[in-house]
Amino acid sequence: MSHAVRSVETFWVDLPLRPVPARNMQREIPHWTLFEICRVELESGVVGFGETMVYYTWGEPTVTDAARNRVTGKHPAENMWDDSLGAGLQIALFDAAAKAMDAPLHQLLGQQVRDRCFISWWDIDLPAEDWISECQLAREQGYTSFKTKARPWWDLIEQTRQLCQTLPDHFEVDMDFNGFGIDTAHCTRLCKEMEQFHHVVMFESPLPHRDVAGYRHLRRHTEIPISMHTPTHFGDPSMETCIREEMCDGFVVTGGATRIQRDGLTCQAFNKSLFLQVVGTKIAAAFGLHLGAVLEQAHWPAVNCHQLFERDCISTELPVTNGQALVPEGPGLGIELDEEAIELYRCERKDKPYPAPDLLIAIRWPAGSTTYYTHTAQFWEDWYRGRLPFFPRGVNLEHIPNDGSADWADLRQKALEGAVHSSAPPF
Repeated sequence: MSHAVRSVETFWVDLPLRPVPARNMQREIPHWTLFEICRVELESGVVGFGETMVYYTWGEPTVTDAARNRVTGKHPAENMWDDSLGAGLQIALFDAAAKAMDAPLHQLLGQQVRDRCFISWWDIDLPAEDWISECQLAREQGYTSFKTKARPWWDLIEQTRQLCQTLPDHFEVDMDFNGFGIDTAHCTRLCKEMEQFHHVVMFESPLPHRDVAGYRHLRRHTEIPISMHTPTHFGDPSMETCIREEMCDGFVVTGGATRIQRDGLTCQAFNKSLFLQVVGTKIAAAFGLHLGAVLEQAHWPAVNCHQLFERDCISTELPVTNGQALVPEGPGLGIELDEEAIELYRCERKDKPYPAPDLLIAIRWPAGSTTYYTHTAQFWEDWYRGRLPFFPRGVNLEHIPNDGSADWADLRQKALEGAVHSSAPPF
């Protein structure tokens, strides 16, 4: 019986976020709810499926006609290592190939080194009370680590203090700066101050990646491990440079299966720890678990973000105990689609919904002034151009609700065109 690809079907879903992520992610990534589900059917009747988080992915963001034509009529193994196909089609081909062999997916990826993988709860930057509630929920569900964002529009030291006061000693926090440390002098001072919190066990991308000398300096002056993404942008240093120049202690490994395997082998050769970042629903989580099962250096908790959603499109549970999730042992991914949820949240293709409508953000500076924005990309630009204070104590972010007034509408219109600075804020 032939296992050649007979057909490739795709459709979109828009999954609801839980309330805490929903109200915070609207500042920056409201589009993380949109997925393209890909179903690959073989001539033998075997069906594999995958997903693409359409606006945060590798390769093609959606399955193209050219990709369909390329894989149709061929065994899924012939194309499943091609990262350029995009996440949904690549994962579906792997799932179908493994099911055709009646084998768990990790057996196609390499030799299994673990049957359970460390996994982390994820959230974007949050006010302290939301950090606390999210970590409480994470602990209730068996997690022992939390990855979040360190951002200069919150009082990072005070917020971290409030969070850590609520955490048991074993619970760990990874602070992802996304380069907001800006320069070595500022960043070293802040990171040294963060060392007082023993729960904080990692600084991720504290400086812009191009700052080779800065990373070397920071790593020599902080006791907390530093992780960096493997190169994702033009101008990022290579893994070879990062290792040779002793810039970091390990890597965030992401992308398609071929890239992940390549970067994982580099980490193994130089004894560098890594954590996997394969973001999406439980489909992405399961794919990440199979990868983690064979990557020897996957010592740090993986990030996949399926915890964000009110309801997933997968019916299979991926329970976490003592901070680890079991690698599924069924054929392929080892998970099943939730057909009811898919029909409930199925949608037409959507453009990237950003910036979120009716969003007005106020940054309250401790000196008494306020800066208004309509989305955080504006803040990112001002930050990297050196226009704003560096992680000041007492700073706070607020969402200004639409009260229907002409003043609110006028202020938001001005903020859409650029930051509005006010010493006597109207809101």
